[in-house]
Amino acid sequence: MATSERNNKILLDLVQQPGNNLCADCGAPDPDWASYTLGVFVCLNCSGMHRNLPAVSKVKSIRLDHWEDSLVEFMQEKGNSAAKAIFEKCVPVFFYQPQQKDCVILKDQWIRAKYERREFTGENIYFQKVYSAELFEATLWKKGKDSKQFFKSTFLLSQKDFTLRYFIKEDSKVPKAVINMKDLNAVFQPEKIGHATGLQISYVDDERSKNLFVYHEDGKVIVSFFNAIRATRLAYLLKKNPTLQEKDLKHQLTAHCLKEGYMEKTGPTQREPFKKRWFTLCSMNRKLLYFKSPLDATELGAVFIGTESHGYSVSETSSRNARGSRWHCGISLETPERQFVFMCEQEQEQSEWIMAFRKVISQPMTPEDYSNEANLRRGK
Repeated sequence: MATSERNNKILLDLVQQPGNNLCADCGAPDPDWASYTLGVFVCLNCSGMHRNLPAVSKVKSIRLDHWEDSLVEFMQEKGNSAAKAIFEKCVPVFFYQPQQKDCVILKDQWIRAKYERREFTGENIYFQKVYSAELFEATLWKKGKDSKQFFKSTFLLSQKDFTLRYFIKEDSKVPKAVINMKDLNAVFQPEKIGHATGLQISYVDDERSKNLFVYHEDGKVIVSFFNAIRATRLAYLLKKNPTLQEKDLKHQLTAHCLKEGYMEKTGPTQREPFKKRWFTLCSMNRKLLYFKSPLDATELGAVFIGTESHGYSVSETSSRNARGSRWHCGISLETPERQFVFMCEQEQEQSEWIMAFRKVISQPMTPEDYSNEANLRRGK
């Protein structure tokens, strides 16, 4: 067997070993690239981001490229688990570690933080102090409430009173809004916002859900702001739940929505004409929110989703009685107060929505969920 073939076979055997069989950076299965300067196996997408760090990482395909003996020996000595022990030694609980399906900017900045800035090796705690500072300031581009344009705004996170303030004028001393950490969520939405670094911040104000849409040209700035939000949320939750540890709160810091998209809805008598609305379902607050369009600042309405034992259920429904609906894949959502009927354009969408509803319905309710349900009912 030729040396080149033998080396490729060694690498293919190495990548099957536990730890190496998932991408070192996003967890994607079956990575077929490797950084021969860092000693890690990575997926195709992450290998492209490593190429942007030529001073730190150099990559080759483990199947297609020629590997010298010395490089193969280096990969045998290192590997993903050994690299993780170095480059992820001190990752704070609040720092978001992206997965395969996350957006490019999150993965790019995770890779840069690990290997280029070496934020988590324990050599330098400067970065962690920045994220967890009592005050964290960032100037971002924010979408106008009733405009498609984005305007510069200053955002100020405070761990003193667990708030996010933002100012729309450079010299303003009075914030446009003061947002409490209690109901704040942040998630990257590049496609929805139309910018690679687009971030959606959602919060509750006077019992209504509101959205801010922001971005920054520099990926490091926006991802640092996102992780500072998570650090502030963690500090708030630790104060609220003093008996819990940081790791117990990790999944409550921020959350992706379970499902988003257009559906048509009718009114309470189901004789009203159907209207197309943008819906968002989030498991963190068990609410189905609807808006006129994806980038609306304020919800038009909300539906709380409880458990089956409390009278909530979801099923397919016939489109025969869907007066005025252009779409014909129906969903019936039963609540203790009324039946909601929605129409989807495609069966695939219908199936995904039903699955998402059932996931929320199957989750046990917390004391905070009961409070949210009562507040929503009082607001109607």
